[in-house]
Amino acid sequence: QLQASGGGSVQAGASLRLSCAASEWSVSTTKMAWFRRAPGKEQEFVAGIRWRDGSTAIGDSVKGRATISGDNAKNTVHLLMKSLKPEDTAEYYCAAGFYFDDVLGQYNLWGRGTQVTVSS
Repeated sequence: QLQASGGGSVQAGASLRLSCAASEWSVSTTKMAWFRRAPGKEQEFVAGIRWRDGSTAIGDSVKGRATISGDNAKNTVHLLMKSLKPEDTAEYYCAAGFYFDDVLGQYNLWGRGTQVTVSS
């Protein structure tokens, strides 16, 4: 099971660091990622990391403001968001993949989210 944390209510321009950890794990993952969903909008890919080589992918809407990092051995992943904007307001949740390691591909396990609210 994946659990995200670190969300909150901040002013525009602030930074937040979100974390996601597996509460209990016995299967190795190939990748982990962050997604978000704002009210009335579709799910959006934020950032992903592939454990094999540490390569990452960042979504266009947060490029230059988001950094993903993590620990493969601990199945934890972090998302640092800087210069937050009101349009970053959403529920953020993490996901893990067990098979294919294309960070832009499908994910197999989805966790509970953490709310991020950015006010202007």
